[in-house]
Parts: sequence; C-alpha cells; structure tokens
Amino acid sequence: MAVQYKDYYESLGVSRTASEAEIKKAFRKLAREYHPDVAKDKKKAEEKFKEINEAYEVLSDPAKRKKYDQLGANWKQGADFQAPPGWEGFTGSGRGFHGRMASGEEFHFGGTGFSDFFEQLFGARGRGAGFRGGFGQGFEEEEYAERGRDIEGDIMVTLEEAMRGSVRTVSVRHNGRAESYQVKIPPGVTEGQKLRVAGRGEAGAGGGEAGDLYLRVRLAKHPDFNVEDHNLIYEAELAPWEAVLGANISVPTLAGRVNIKIPPGTQNGQKLRVRGRGLPLREGGNGDLIVVTQVEVPQTISEDERKLWEQLAEKSKFNPRD
Repeated sequence: MAVQYKDYYESLGVSRTASEAEIKKAFRKLAREYHPDVAKDKKKAEEKFKEINEAYEVLSDPAKRKKYDQLGANWKQGADFQAPPGWEGFTGSGRGFHGRMASGEEFHFGGTGFSDFFEQLFGARGRGAGFRGGFGQGFEEEEYAERGRDIEGDIMVTLEEAMRGSVRTVSVRHNGRAESYQVKIPPGVTEGQKLRVAGRGEAGAGGGEAGDLYLRVRLAKHPDFNVEDHNLIYEAELAPWEAVLGANISVPTLAGRVNIKIPPGTQNGQKLRVRGRGLPLREGGNGDLIVVTQVEVPQTISEDERKLWEQLAEKSKFNPRD
C-alpha cells in the first residue's frame, strides 16, 4: 500500500546536512511552541507536536537517520511512497515476525501518533504466528482450530500521559474494515513496553480464538527532559559565578517548577537529584528528577565586564591544569 512520503528535515526546518546539535535545537524550539499543554489551539498543536516528534524520533537516531537518508532527497512532500522491496525485512520474535504478515495482509493503525509512512519503515506492522493450513495430504484446514495471529503497532505516549495515565482511542484497519478500541495507558509506562488488548488481533480459524493487539510504547520526545528508566533528566545552564558561588534556581518538572540549591563549587556535568519528581513506579512512588549542570561561558562581554574578569584572573590562584 502506497503511503504519503514524509520529509522529516522539512518538518524540523533543517537541512539534510544538519548536525545532531542543530537537529536537537530545532526540535526543542518547535516542541516548546507546539506542546499541547501551552498552545492555544490544542488540536492543531497536538498534530504538529506528533509530526515533529516523529521527525525527531528518526533524525535523532543515527541508525534510523541513515536508513531514512538511503531513500534519497528526490521524494516530494506528500507524494505517494512505497518502500523498496526487502526494505522492512523480518526480525524473528518468538512465534512470529515483525513486518507484513506472510499472507501479505497488512494492518494499519490510527490514533497512535505515528504516520503510516513511519510504521512502514520503522514500526512493527504485525506479528505472525506461524502459518495457516493443513499438515499433510487429506487434511482440511477447517478441521483444526487455530488461534489468530497477534498484530503489533507503535503508540506515541507523551510524558504527561506516562505521568498521569490516559485512555486513547486507537483504530485498526484491515481488509477495508476499521475498528476502534479504547486503550488504557497506565501511569508509569516505559519505552518499549507493550500494551495488550486481548482478542483484538486477527480472527482465528476453525473456531480458534482471536489473536491479541499489542501496542509498543514510544515515549514522545520532550523539549526539556530525557528519560532514563523512570527518572527524568534535565540539563540546567549555569553562569560561571553561579557554579562558583552557589545559587538557587528554578527548574521544570512535569507537575510544575521547583526551586533547587546549586552548591558552591558545582562542576560542569555534575548531577543533582530531586527525589520523587520523575515518572511513577509500578511498585508505588516516583522516580527522580536528575539535574545535570551545564556551565555556560558568555560569548560576548562589555568593556567593564572584561576589566572585572581580568582582575579576577590576576587575583585568583585557581589553575585547572595543576
């Protein structure tokens, strides 16, 4: 099935030769602008937020970006696209495989936060369960009850959903028929976790039970936080004098801003822990907010500031190379 090609570089407003830092900067700027929690037109912002998240999901991952770049720069935004033969490949997983089913059947998802283009190239289209048919001469398929195949897709979950939980409507389209299901996203879901919707996979044969629908969680990128397990990682920029003298600064959390103390003599890259401000844990409580300090040096200074820095250089006995 042909789908619309997505120009991820255009989505982020960067060139195809953009560096990792340029891509990250562009994403953070757009994500802050279109984050549904701050935008006035929430519906429009939500769609744009999903678009830039999908683009960043691919372009921030060197392996995915390389694979995407192999398509070349000649595709036009919105043009029909069909993955080259053998592009998706199959990766064994237990009883089945990821990708298109052996029978050639395809399942298409809606409401997951990812486009068909992403699913075709980077998602999990379905998970086969062996093959259907008789096992020898003289046996007919309907004599054997066989469980239907499981199907699998990806679902984009925002950190706010991972914090509070939510219920999403997801549609599955198969053989021209679309069905919608309510999918519960529990608080504390993690990257790669699979949400199971029992009995919503492929129908069984010969009276066999239906397979299951699995949705693999992809945590949406956030303009302020990275995620490690249930901890949130935030990079806090400090002025040199704040690192030397100490300071009280305000940092964001998913539940509002909090004030933290920067101790005197804080080093670049030092980690400060704010307990209980991360994502929910399954056993109760929350992970932590890890604040990573980034000491920033001013690129331009006034003449008066230069004189003060020169005075400090003359009087200070500090030598980082000793």
